[in-house]
Amino acid sequence: MILIYIAAIIIGLYVVYAFISGVIVFKIHKHKKSSYQNEHTSQRFYGDKPSQDRVVLVEERHESAIARINLIENAQKTLDISYYSIHPGTTSEIFLASVVDAADRGVKIRIHLDGIFHSLKKKKKEILYSFTYHPNIQLKFYEPFDILRPWKWNNRLHDKLIIVDDRMAMIGGRNIGDKYFAPPGCNGAKNDRDVVIINKAPNEIGGSVLSQIKKYYDYVWNHPFSNIPISTLTNKQQTLAEKVLDKYREHFKQLPLSQPNMVQLDLNWEERSLPTNKVTFIHNPIERLNKEPWIWYEISDLMKKAKDSIFIQSPYIIPTSNMLRYLNKKNTNAHEIEALTNSLAASPNIMAYSGYNRYRKKIVNSGIDVYEFQGPSESHHTKTFIFDHRICLVGSFNLDPRSAYLNTEVMVVIDSEAFARQLKDKIDPVINEGSLLVNNDGSYRRHPSVKEKRVSTLKVTVARLSSGLTRFIENLL
Repeated sequence: MILIYIAAIIIGLYVVYAFISGVIVFKIHKHKKSSYQNEHTSQRFYGDKPSQDRVVLVEERHESAIARINLIENAQKTLDISYYSIHPGTTSEIFLASVVDAADRGVKIRIHLDGIFHSLKKKKKEILYSFTYHPNIQLKFYEPFDILRPWKWNNRLHDKLIIVDDRMAMIGGRNIGDKYFAPPGCNGAKNDRDVVIINKAPNEIGGSVLSQIKKYYDYVWNHPFSNIPISTLTNKQQTLAEKVLDKYREHFKQLPLSQPNMVQLDLNWEERSLPTNKVTFIHNPIERLNKEPWIWYEISDLMKKAKDSIFIQSPYIIPTSNMLRYLNKKNTNAHEIEALTNSLAASPNIMAYSGYNRYRKKIVNSGIDVYEFQGPSESHHTKTFIFDHRICLVGSFNLDPRSAYLNTEVMVVIDSEAFARQLKDKIDPVINEGSLLVNNDGSYRRHPSVKEKRVSTLKVTVARLSSGLTRFIENLL
């Protein structure tokens, strides 16, 4: 009994310690301020002549899976990959088999994953052994779980990047998992958006945005926050690693028969691409606790200087007090401000929705046209901003405190009217055929062909209960 009592005291003290250092400290810690805003103005995003970078919009779920496999297949020298998580499933197995095949061809591969949400645990830990064993693959985790330092738990790698040699890169909001690449009609599917960037002059990478992306990847890869999960393998682990690699090799050989529409396709990326005046890469700083919100600085500056229109798409909108200033038509010169997000029916993240729900009417009453995607069998995980039908941002940044102050985040800023038109052509059907406009009182405006989707009593109840909880941890959502 005494031991149980002592153990209970220790556990209780640890819970208090974890709550203070993992939650309370983020309430009181203020991010440091630098000269970033003065040194980085939105004017640098504009170009006055065609750049050497062209872009391809990758919108459809299945298409995005094909694109990733094709990029890996086309790697010749180096392949750098960064993701928040790799969920178990058919698509991830194809993805990993393609990585092993590229490594067997002699491609030098670096894979960077979030240290907590990478999903390579339990039975999937054998993948760590195989990547550690392969001479052409390096694997690192960003901020692995540390039970003694709870303040590290909120410092997450949210980047989604693939860099192929000095020639191509993909950036977007998708993780690796079946729900991000599911076929039409799949229940629980998540829609998202990627951009493939093509450097037309790979011998002159200094003039391409790829040089910025590669510099950032190298910086985070070599940062003290990034660690090798396994440095040496036991004989048993080496034997298991060989078996896993052989399994992926055999799997890759069978893909032309089992997945003929996904592998060994002759995709002409340049033919599908659109010209740009300029492409710029932006990211958050790499530090613990509350970061200086570099990406939000860039977005708010573009919102402030927009003359005609602003479009925002985010899976959920949880504004800080600073964000609320810009989510107000009175504080901008733009004639039209539209926002697209998930309804409660569509949202798979009830905690995040409950955070958004507290500001929903306030945002609408500030003069912004808020459209909510109705789902309910699928949701939108997309992060996109469009300014004045010319400047587009696509990447991993959600409009919430976590993306602004806690996570690593990456976005590309594309100056291209042609790309902006193509992007809006993809977005308009989601608004016009699957979403409803929110009225000032929080109800929906009637639509001739879009109906408000029913939400289960359980989901409504959980959302209401969550609202009380998230009020106190809103800065961590």
